[in-house]
Amino acid sequence: MNFFYILYSKTLNQYYIGHTSESLQERLRKHLSNHSGFTGKAKDWIIIYFEEFETKSLAYKRELEVKKWKSRVRVEKLINDLNA
Repeated sequence: MNFFYILYSKTLNQYYIGHTSESLQERLRKHLSNHSGFTGKAKDWIIIYFEEFETKSLAYKRELEVKKWKSRVRVEKLINDLNA
C-alpha cells in the first residue's frame, strides 16, 4: 500500500503533509528520529490523517493537490470531515 498522510505537532502547532510506500508506523518512526529535516524540529508528531492508494504516484499526486491549497483551514476541514 501507498499512503498520503498528514502529521501534526502540538509543540510547533504545524502540519506536515507527505506520502510514502512504507508502513505509516515506520514512516512516523523516521520522522521522529534525529535528523535535520523539517520534522526534526519536534518529537511529538502524530499521524492525524491518511488515505490509501494503489500506487505511489497517486499518493504523491494527492500530496501535491493538498499542498497546493496553501490553506490551513482547508487542511483542518479535511481532517475534521474524517472525524465527524
